Amino acid sequence: PRLLSQFFFADERVTRVVAEINGLDAELDPQQYLVLLNQLHLSQAHLLTVLEQIMEECIPTQRHSRDYIVKFPEELLVGSLGNHMLFAAECLLSGTFLEVEEADRVQLRLQARNLLRSLELVRTVLREQSLNEPSAYPEPIQAVLIQFDQLFAEFELSYVSSLVAVKSPEEIYRQQEIIVLFCETVERALRLGYLTQDMIDGYEPLLMFTIPRLAIISGLLVYPDGPLSLEQTPDQMSRVFSPFYNLLKKIRDLLQVLSPEEVCQLERSLCTAE
Repeated sequence: PRLLSQFFFADERVTRVVAEINGLDAELDPQQYLVLLNQLHLSQAHLLTVLEQIMEECIPTQRHSRDYIVKFPEELLVGSLGNHMLFAAECLLSGTFLEVEEADRVQLRLQARNLLRSLELVRTVLREQSLNEPSAYPEPIQAVLIQFDQLFAEFELSYVSSLVAVKSPEEIYRQQEIIVLFCETVERALRLGYLTQDMIDGYEPLLMFTIPRLAIISGLLVYPDGPLSLEQTPDQMSRVFSPFYNLLKKIRDLLQVLSPEEVCQLERSLCTAE
């Protein structure tokens, strides 16, 4: 159950697969080469998972901030981002990575080299510690882990920023405004009896349609100065709503001619219509 013991066996697995890959002629046996590459990917992912648990146990208050992740596109946050970072660093160092612009490649290669060297040092000291005293994390090991964690975070941010447009602080703020709008919409819907707490606690599937519909009405009528304010230009709105700017104006104009009773009736119908 000790994490250092788990790390030892995970590290042994990575070392064994790498040795098999190095001893294989990929041109003579391409199928086996692909099998081993997949095994390497899985074993490295497991190694990083155990290493992450060790850092959470050993240096929980000294971890490098990962707040920058909120700037990343949502599609990047699915799966093992850390394992992809490690693969990208290895490709950059070997010169086989072509996705990155030349202007970014020099700096990224330097960061990749420092990251991989730090990882090798971490693997060495943790292997030794697992054999000597697998229940303790002396200060030198903590220092090595802190350095690796920082280098990993710096490379991750630089690499992703070189490939995709990370969200600006303004876009992040707009998304937070939308979150607030949805929360206030749910609170208002509960207060007016459109929804029940049981529906929310039970993850009623209809809510996936109901809450966004009610949020649009709330954003246009109840909170007109919020993220759906049509006093701003489309490029000032969140990318979630900016493509529908003209449609939102038509909806607002329609809502403004309805009486409060008719708005209430409309909102209730939106809670039941599929």
